[in-house]
Parts: sequence; structure tokens; C-alpha cells
Amino acid sequence: MSYIDRIKPTDKGITTYLDELKNSNYQIPTFQREVVWEKENVKKLWDSIYKFYPLGSILVWKTDVKLQNHRQIGGYKFNDNNFSRSEYNYILDGQQRTTSLLTSLYDGSILGKHNFDPLLYVDLTIENSDETDDENYKKRFLYWDEINDKNGKYRPNSRKKEKFNNGLIVKLFDIKEDFNNLQKTIIKHPDVDLNFDHPYVEELGRMKQVLDNYRISFIELKGIQVAEVCQIFERINQAGKPLDIFDIVVAKTFRPNEDNNGFYLRELIDSFKHEAIERGNNSNFFNISNFDYLQIIAILIKENIENSGIKNITPRYLNDIKTEQIEEIWESTQNAILKTFDFFENYLNIKIPQLIPYRYFYLTVANYFYENKNPDYDFLKKYFWFYSLHNDDLLSNTTDINAHITLMDKNKYDEEYKFDRFLINKDDLRNATYSSKGVLSRAILSLFSSKRPKDWKSTDKDVISHNLFTSTDKPNLHHIFPLNYISNNPGKNKLNKDSLMNIAYLTQLANSHISDKPPLEYIAELDKNKDFENVLNTHLIPNNILEWVRDNNLPENALDQFIDLRVEAIIIELKDILADINFEVIDTQENKQKES
Repeated sequence: MSYIDRIKPTDKGITTYLDELKNSNYQIPTFQREVVWEKENVKKLWDSIYKFYPLGSILVWKTDVKLQNHRQIGGYKFNDNNFSRSEYNYILDGQQRTTSLLTSLYDGSILGKHNFDPLLYVDLTIENSDETDDENYKKRFLYWDEINDKNGKYRPNSRKKEKFNNGLIVKLFDIKEDFNNLQKTIIKHPDVDLNFDHPYVEELGRMKQVLDNYRISFIELKGIQVAEVCQIFERINQAGKPLDIFDIVVAKTFRPNEDNNGFYLRELIDSFKHEAIERGNNSNFFNISNFDYLQIIAILIKENIENSGIKNITPRYLNDIKTEQIEEIWESTQNAILKTFDFFENYLNIKIPQLIPYRYFYLTVANYFYENKNPDYDFLKKYFWFYSLHNDDLLSNTTDINAHITLMDKNKYDEEYKFDRFLINKDDLRNATYSSKGVLSRAILSLFSSKRPKDWKSTDKDVISHNLFTSTDKPNLHHIFPLNYISNNPGKNKLNKDSLMNIAYLTQLANSHISDKPPLEYIAELDKNKDFENVLNTHLIPNNILEWVRDNNLPENALDQFIDLRVEAIIIELKDILADINFEVIDTQENKQKES
């Protein structure tokens, strides 16, 4: 197949398409969610077809890959229950239009509208008098509940029911399947009296022309790998939910529930989370994305099943995961994931996924815990902080994962191992500011959280750091030197007042109480508590600030000095954690000053 034929625009008649749907020539895979079916929107859809307006292309993926397909579209039961094809046509975009067209022509059941008949009728007495008229479609296209007068008991529908009885309101389906008999009936109507030019007859003919001649546009994707299909879908479907590789793997690994041997990956993961929560484990880490769960599964298959064929965790290889491979590792995988979440939450005191610097940590740590009876938590702590705060990004791509697993396996299997040199840049710490996606920002805030910081007012109370991240992308973190205070009292400070070195975890109550008060004022008040000095240590805040407060004298560059002192406190903390590792500190700010 030539490169240009991989993505091919085409079209076909509307009734041909709907008939092919009935014959299972198109499928809607399970990752397509149920449509939101609205009566008025279906009428507008048919009005557009009536006026020969374009509907927009339906995106179809033609492939030999068998996914779990819906047996029904809009409740319509297909004849082919033992569905199998040499080539499959999956509707990736256009489910809403497809369901609306199929049910209005061929009937079906609509989710949430169990007693509603979706068949569409056409009132042939409504003339197409104005091409720009947008209201006639409401009268032209009708549902049975707009026609049925309930044996004369519902008078508003009486006139339309009379039209129906006289053959002037007809099923859309009958226009397609029984046009000649409909035409004979109308011709005999007293108002028509064998006049083939009568508007009712012309309207019937127009509807037949619509059904015979309207063509639907398609974009067919053929000979394209699943990863690229996802990318194409996301770019075309800008307003909708991106097509996720997880959804495709779910559909591809599905096995019907026969003799209790079914398999449904989405349900497997949901059950794992639900059962853990029922046992009282309410970890926020259960909310990591399904893609994260899928990549954890992939790395465990790759590392623990020989000749698995899974050589990486990219979509190219995720697409090759087999049902039996997931089943083989799943029991031990659940335990590994639980231990991974427990390590982050209870050993490092990192309570939320938003603080994990690299999402690939889920993969490497889970693989370390996989069937590991004697995990070394001191090693894991060193591993986490070494790579979280190293000056170089050493876990930013899938290639890095292999090096990590090699190191961790040596510890796991009691082999000799050695960390490389650890490098940290003071100037990077000084200039780090809050970013919800920044690696260094997350790493610093994780380090602050790991110290189990105490509240500044109620000094025996832990600050539950994850509460600060649940309601907003930018958490309510306290600036030790308040921003407005520095703006109004710049002194000789040159460093960024928004630096994370000027940040601490505080409860909302304490933060509100402090507000924009000068440090000399609010810290002096807090310092009356004998435990306050120890509280500052839990925030990695140097005690020099207490000396300034107690002397009632802030240096003109107090913020700059404080930031540098906090940088030193972090480095001392890391040296303690990474004992016995070659530890190198650089300061690019000093180098710049020397050069200038």
C-alpha cells in the first residue's frame, strides 16, 4: 500500500451505510462511550440530510486487529453473533450520527428512554417553502409520541393522527422499503386526486431522492499502527475525548464471559481499586491514570515473562499485550502496586500523585516490589531522592527505565551495585518556582512533605500536605516572606520572592492568620511557643530567621540570605539521605558572577 493511500477520503449512500451496519460490516468498539441521544438533535440531523447539507466525515479504522465490538448499536440487534472478519471497520468518530440514523430508520432502544420509540415519521404536508427556514423540520420529522392521540384521548395529536391514518404521515423506513405502495395511497387521497404534481406527491418523491442519493463522507485509515490511529483521532477530534491506547488494549484483550473465563481489563483494574478501598485503603494514588496502570502491567510483563514480545512500554508494544500475559502476572502485580503506593505515601510521606517527580517511578518501583520478599526500603529511599533531585533528567524517557531496572535488580537479587555520582546545582534550587508539571518543583515539594511538617500554630499537628492540592492546580502554599511584604519592602533583595525556597506547607487556617504580615511580626508571635523552633526544622527552614526576629532586625537582603540558607539546608538533608554516594555540588550563579 502506498503511503498516500493510508488515509483515504471516500463516501457511500446513506441507506447503503445503514444496511451495512445491520450486516455487521461496521463495528463500534467498547472504548466508544454510550451516546447522548436527543430527539431534537436527530430531527436536525435528518433536516440537514433533507437539505443535502454535509454532515462531516465519519472516521473509520480498517484493520485486521480484532477488538471487542459492541453487538448492538443503539439497541439494534445484529444477526451475526459469531462476529469474525478478515478485515474490521471500526467507527472511531461518528458514533452519535450513526446511532441516530440507524435507530430513526430501523428502530432500536435508547439508553435512558426505555419506553420511547425512536422511529422517525415524515409529514408530507409540510412544504419546503423556504430554503433558509430552520423551523419546519420540527413539523416535518415526527416521533410516534407526537402522532399518537391515544384513541382520541390526547386531542393535541388528533390532527396528526388523522394525517397518519390517511397516509400523509409515513414512516421514513417505509419510504425506503415500500415507496410504490405509499405513492399509490397518496395518489388516491381526495386532496391529491391522481395529481402527480401535487405537493404531497412531490414531497414523498423528494424524500425518496434523499434516501437514494444522499452520500455520507468517510475518512478511512488503513495499514496504520494503533499508536498513529490514536494520534490521528486526537487531532481530528479536538473537541472530544482523545482516543486512548488503554481503550484499545481493553477492547483487544477482552474475552467473553464463558464458563467464568471472561476477561475485561477495565473491570479488572476497577475491581482492584474498589477492593482496596473497601479494605480501608483510601490512597490518592489509586487515581493515577489508566495509562499508568497499563504501563506498569507492560513493564512487569516485559521484565518477568520470557519472550513476551513486549520490548518497550510505548504504544507500539502496548498494543501487543495479550490477555494471558496480564492474567499470568496479575496476582503479583496487585501486591507490587499496593506496595508502591504504600512506599510513596507512608515511607516518603508523599500523599498524592501530583508530587511524584517522574511518573515512570510507578513502573520502576513496582517492578522492584514484584515478587520481592525482602525489599530494602533504605535503598529505595536513596534511589528515589537520587533520581528526583539529580541535576540531570535521568528518568525522562523509556530508555532510562532500563538503566533504572538494572540498578534496582542488583539490589533486589543481592548483587553488588553502585550509584553514580550525584550532582546538584544550588542555583537551580534558588530559582525553582511552583509548577504543577515541573520535575524539580515536584521533587522539592516532595522533599518538604517527606519531613512530615508540623503546623506553625498547632505545633503538635501534622500539615496534611495533600489537602493543599485537591481543589486547585496551584495549591495554597505559604510564602515565608509574604509576596506583598517583599513588593512593598524590596530592600536589597535580588532573588525571586516566588522561589520554592520561600515556600512552606501550612494549614489554611494558619496561612490566613499570617496573611501578609511582616516576618518580624508573625514569626515573633509564633516564637512564643517553645516548640516552634523544632517545627521549623520539620520544614527544612534554617533557624537564622529566628535570630533575626529575636534581634528584631532583618538584614536588607534577608530574603536572599534566607533562600541561600534554605538551599544549604536541603543539601545537608540530601547528603544525609545519600550517605556513601559521591555527592557533588555546583553553583552556576557563582560561575556567572566570576565571569562577569
